[in-house]
Amino acid sequence: MTTTSLPPSLIATLPGKHYTDPEVFALEQERVFEAMWFCVVRASELARPGRFRTCRVGRESVLVSRSRDGSVKAFLNICRHRGAKLCAEESGEVRRAFQCPYHAWTYNLDGKLVAAPNLTSMPDVDRTAYGLVNVHVREWLGYVWVCLAENPPSFEQDVIGAVAERLGDTGSIENYDVDNLRVGRRIVYDVKANWKLIIENFMECYHCATIHPELTEVLPEFADGYAAQYYVGHGAEFGAEVEGFTVDGGEGLDRIAGVTRDQDRRYYAITVKPQVFVNLVPDHVIFHRMYPVAVDRTVVECDWLYLPHVVEGGKDVDRSVELFHRVNQQDFDACERTQPGMSSRAYAEGGVLVPSEHHIGAFHTWLRDRLEAQPAR
Repeated sequence: MTTTSLPPSLIATLPGKHYTDPEVFALEQERVFEAMWFCVVRASELARPGRFRTCRVGRESVLVSRSRDGSVKAFLNICRHRGAKLCAEESGEVRRAFQCPYHAWTYNLDGKLVAAPNLTSMPDVDRTAYGLVNVHVREWLGYVWVCLAENPPSFEQDVIGAVAERLGDTGSIENYDVDNLRVGRRIVYDVKANWKLIIENFMECYHCATIHPELTEVLPEFADGYAAQYYVGHGAEFGAEVEGFTVDGGEGLDRIAGVTRDQDRRYYAITVKPQVFVNLVPDHVIFHRMYPVAVDRTVVECDWLYLPHVVEGGKDVDRSVELFHRVNQQDFDACERTQPGMSSRAYAEGGVLVPSEHHIGAFHTWLRDRLEAQPAR
């Protein structure tokens, strides 16, 4: 069946090879993950100078740390001498500098080369020029975002603009004070599926009545198949008997003060391409970051963010965490069941999207355009 023979109710998806072909994935790494703003770490994890985290962005390992002046710096995690990985650990802390374990080339927290065996006998070596390779950095919503492109795209347009496009403005998300919330729980999921399957799943709710019984009890309108992201500015309303965004619909935790009356008792979902999902409810925020590892494997790091006194006071967040943890498990199981089908001859030309999924077609168009465009330098 071709796209021209489809009835008006259906539009075509990407062909199956977009989810299975290593060459397509390599192109995505180059023209999507390494060319766009990519969210890597909660800024609070870099609480003091010397704290660091390493993250995979496309084909690169990126080292993110807090400098002496309090700013966040990011570098390619590669020693300039012979290319050894500088920091092998996922996270940690150094006192004053990063030292390569191979030949002991040493860099300060600003990335400048400060020491190496016999360096004083090489006065022609420019310590700044042979410092670590800088990566562009921004902080927003309490997270650190990096961009590997030499000339990064507009953060205001691509990241902040994506939120404004979904909610209708940026003020709506500012009401949740995401910068100042605390991580009450973090769960990391290793999903054996292509990153696009996860995005497509998150963007639609045609599946909600089938696999999300707990979620549709709390948000009954989701049983009708239309996700909140289908409508600009729309938040799915809690059921009449639901008290909070919890696994049993019982009372939640302390409401975030800035949440307006119109936002209360509603759930908002936002996709920030290429790898962030933001979920807003009155008493907490759920923040997903995807790390595409291979064409058929994606690591998803999910934070549940609460008011500071909720976390610091040791309040029980289990019931609110459990609701979306189950949703995540149900979604990721579905994605893993779908991944093998991408290799089937039945999916060689792709599948179809029903009307409540048509907005996913815009994501496919966006991705095709990026992959076909000449890379920016």
